[in-house]
Amino acid sequence: MPARVSEAFVIQTYPLQESDLIVSFLTRDLGKMRGVAKRARRPKSGFGAGLERLSRVQISYFQKENRELVNVDGCHLIQSQFALVSDYQASVALDFLAEISEQLLPAAEPNEKFFRLLATVLDQLRSATPGKVWLATTYFALWSLRLSGLLSELHACLGCGSWLDDPEAPSRAFFERGRSGLYCPTCRREMGLGGSRELSPDSRAVAARMLKEPVANFAEMPWARETASDLRRFLTQQIETQIERRLVTAPTLEAC
Repeated sequence: MPARVSEAFVIQTYPLQESDLIVSFLTRDLGKMRGVAKRARRPKSGFGAGLERLSRVQISYFQKENRELVNVDGCHLIQSQFALVSDYQASVALDFLAEISEQLLPAAEPNEKFFRLLATVLDQLRSATPGKVWLATTYFALWSLRLSGLLSELHACLGCGSWLDDPEAPSRAFFERGRSGLYCPTCRREMGLGGSRELSPDSRAVAARMLKEPVANFAEMPWARETASDLRRFLTQQIETQIERRLVTAPTLEAC
């Protein structure tokens, strides 16, 4: 089968045998792929820094019939994220983006919008925006759920369907680990959601705006770890509910 060449983001790599790597990468045209890069761990490997996490590359590969893993022939580095590694918060944010991408994206399912989301958020991380890490990770988590078709309704109670954002009398909204969506105070009480947390009206408004506007529009806001932290916690728990496991990078990110 002839080799394919695709623009891609390297998501994660895993050691294989003594010198090989399994590479998970998101292509612009065919979605997430996994392949074997032979001898990639050798000191004089031709892959160089091209297989670092979230490097943007031109990758060449071919797939044999009835084989799940492709063979990665080589890659040409388009853009490295090496400059972010010296910033500890930004480095942890890269791990957070990579883990979410690896866990949420199905194999070989084209998703150019997700590819463009990664590119946009990485641009934001490289910017000089104060609090860029918190803006970028919050925006990415929200849109990752949206583009995966897994984002629950943010304006209505999942229990009774009541509207949460009545402008005359906005309701409080709660979420709990292991459950999708938001719940009104009545459903919270009747369903025994004693371990739930509240998602504030301000954070719900931020989420609604983020779903309509590009991330660059939020750079003027005074972003800090505390900004929309309840929204980030909600999104993280929603992702964990869908993938049925905890995100390893989320506690590290919040501890930055």
